[in-house]
Amino acid sequence: MNASGAASKRLILVGASGMVGGYALRCALEDPVVGTVLSVGRRRLDILHPKLSEVIHSNFADCSTLAELLANHDAAIFCMGTYTGAVPDAELRATTADYPVEFARVLRRSSPGASFSFLSGTGADPTGRSRLPYARYKGEAENGLVTAQFPRLYIFRPAYIYPVERRKEPNLSYQLLRAVYPAFRVLFPNQVIRADDLARVMVEAAVRGLGSHTVFENRDIRAVVESLQLANV
Repeated sequence: MNASGAASKRLILVGASGMVGGYALRCALEDPVVGTVLSVGRRRLDILHPKLSEVIHSNFADCSTLAELLANHDAAIFCMGTYTGAVPDAELRATTADYPVEFARVLRRSSPGASFSFLSGTGADPTGRSRLPYARYKGEAENGLVTAQFPRLYIFRPAYIYPVERRKEPNLSYQLLRAVYPAFRVLFPNQVIRADDLARVMVEAAVRGLGSHTVFENRDIRAVVESLQLANV
């Protein structure tokens, strides 16, 4: 990363207890441009760091009580999510579509100049015509974020996110994908992305910006990763 500039960026991170959010937190805490990180989530992180403060918020259907805490920040990264089949459809829709839009509504009023990085997913359908609920809900969230009119909005649509570190996979499909990842990465490079690489790009976008590009498909994310690697050679 380009380390130019003082350590002054005030960053909000939602979903730091998840896989991508966890890597985003590590990246942000190590970034010399980030001065403070406010973690907003439903579970305590149990991490001590001089840059880090956290607030537990259990009801993301209503983020109004966060308004004062979200004031005067430069950027936000929203990584909260859940897996299809892991929860009932109503909860899937709430977590995937309603929560990010509600959080964005309050953030936009509290920190009108803040940028916003959002973890969407491949196949997200803003037209609402997809037969897949997850794709429709992600598209609904994207539409709501666009409507919020952030000065800089970055939407990331990764395909298969490789966990990097061992974890308990959420279902059989993910177990199989992890097993075939070495071959899958070679045969279909634009259909996979490492969780730490994705997180790094999301932080880069939030705190430094990635031009006028708004939607980053998996191949776009990989291209940014390669450019960051070249910049550090």
